Amino acid sequence: MSVSGKPSGHIPVGSTNCISCHSTSSFKPSNWNHTQTTVTAACASCHSGAFPPADGKPSNHIPFASVAVAASANCDSCHKGSFSSWATGRFHSNFSVSAQCATCHTGNFLSAVGKPGTAIHAGVSNCESCHVTSGWAGAKPDHGTFNAATNCASCHNGGSATGKPSNHIPVGATNCVGCHSPTGKFKPSSFSHTQVTVTAQCATCHSGAFPPADAKPTNHIPFASVAVAASANCDSCHKGSYATWANGKFHANFSVSTQCSACHTGSYLAATGKPATAIHAGVTSCEGCHASTSVWTGGKPDHSLFSVATNCVTCHNGSTATGKPATHIPVAATNCISCHSATGKFRPSTFNHTQVAVTAQCSTCHSGAFPPADAKPGNHIPFAAVAVTAAANCDTCHKGSYATWANGRLHANASVSTQCATCHTGSYLGAVGKPTNATHASIGATACETCHKSTSNWQSATFAHSAANAVGTGTCDTCHNGTSAKGKPPTHIPVTVASAKCDSCHRSQVSFATAMTMSHTAVTGMSCKLCHSGTYTSQGPQGALAKPTNHIPEAQLLGGAAMECSACHTSTTAWSSRKMNHNGSMGSGAGWCKSCHQSGTSYLGSMEKKSLTHESKAATVVDCSQSGCHRPLGNKGSSYSKWD
Repeated sequence: MSVSGKPSGHIPVGSTNCISCHSTSSFKPSNWNHTQTTVTAACASCHSGAFPPADGKPSNHIPFASVAVAASANCDSCHKGSFSSWATGRFHSNFSVSAQCATCHTGNFLSAVGKPGTAIHAGVSNCESCHVTSGWAGAKPDHGTFNAATNCASCHNGGSATGKPSNHIPVGATNCVGCHSPTGKFKPSSFSHTQVTVTAQCATCHSGAFPPADAKPTNHIPFASVAVAASANCDSCHKGSYATWANGKFHANFSVSTQCSACHTGSYLAATGKPATAIHAGVTSCEGCHASTSVWTGGKPDHSLFSVATNCVTCHNGSTATGKPATHIPVAATNCISCHSATGKFRPSTFNHTQVAVTAQCSTCHSGAFPPADAKPGNHIPFAAVAVTAAANCDTCHKGSYATWANGRLHANASVSTQCATCHTGSYLGAVGKPTNATHASIGATACETCHKSTSNWQSATFAHSAANAVGTGTCDTCHNGTSAKGKPPTHIPVTVASAKCDSCHRSQVSFATAMTMSHTAVTGMSCKLCHSGTYTSQGPQGALAKPTNHIPEAQLLGGAAMECSACHTSTTAWSSRKMNHNGSMGSGAGWCKSCHQSGTSYLGSMEKKSLTHESKAATVVDCSQSGCHRPLGNKGSSYSKWD
């Protein structure tokens, strides 16, 4: 018994067993998936058209074998994505082609675009001269050598290559390369208004027929209807830049004194129309009132004939013309012209406080409701809370000028002896508050006048010393320590006795300098020279006097250098009450008598002075005590006080 064999048109599978593709239960359909035999570089073995269903390449397949670089290529050189479709073939993705483009790109082969039927392509057989394999759209001849001398129109004439469009701006014989880069694209161009003559020629292009050269807008002012500008060109006004119309300035370039309403209707760009007010109704001649072409606010009827007798509100009633605002200062029946110039502007006015009664009337306007009449500031002193000024008007204090509040003087115009603390809290303008020191810490909020008796100067304060801290209680330095109250100055005599108190010498609560009597009892035991050195001169009218420069040289006395002033000066009230204490000095050496008693010395005192040879001519006399006549201690008189 015989069975069907492999047909003659079966794909060539060599010795591959049937069961690799066909099921043992049925030969059809097979489960062929290109894995049963070698297919790499062998596609054409089956896909020749001789072994259906293995279809061959279509008749319009590109003739790749005619291209040198792909002459011996197998199907899977290009068809890589799938075994199920030819459509995945990609020739240029797998072969680098720089020549022979026209072999395939005739328009007859699958997916190989042919050259278009345009004049510029007619007769051209070398695609790669202009095109690259990555895209047809970027194709162009090599313009790298073209320059301003090149006649672009020889190709760009609309036949060989794209020509200048019908709505291109009129540039005459100017070469394309003047605006368009020969190596770039024609759009956008680099036109900068320098390539052709533009002066007085703007409208040649800017007519609306040659975009992107835009025409003047439909609401452009009708300058051609104004006699002085009838024949003007665009650049008569548009001077600043070629980039925008917005810089046009008509009145800056034309002197217009009539025909204002030709443009100023409100319908034209930047030309303000007259406002819809009663005073403008029916008016067709702007220049009848407006004399300036730069600002409308200067416009006005001719007020030159108006005077103080003119009733301004006849027109200036808020309807026919601007009226007095609701916040205008209350001037009653005073005519506008009293403050506002009839030929000038209403603002600013010339109000100088003479036009209406102002005496005792300041707050009528200066309440804050009628700017620019400013009200008193929020930190103004609360004068109404002080009895003596409770009913005062502003000009009670503010007398110097109507131009500023700063000249107010309360104490110069009102005699205040109480209630100081009402204003002097530190919160009100110009009213100094009490300082934050210990002296004031214990003072009540309403007791300024207890110490301060002057309204012009705080420094004239006299502290009311209570019985607890009065002079004689020894408590002065509790407060007078340089912090709470004035302390003793650095030139004060050095009181080293701990028990000595200020009121041992100072007997006044008014002045330290003039009411002071030095109590030497308080400094018993201190050295006289400690104070009477000439350093401490600030206390009392003369201070702690030092010895005069012609004081006797006490250092000549035996032990005199250490001698205290009180050895001779027995009184603490006068230096003149003194008694010389020779301190046992016997003359000679450290105790020369002649140091003081020789005639011609200039030392103070009532000592007798003689020359060393006043009785004897002996040359050996060198000191009084060695003369043979005198001895400090004789037989008569008190020791060291008489010559014998």
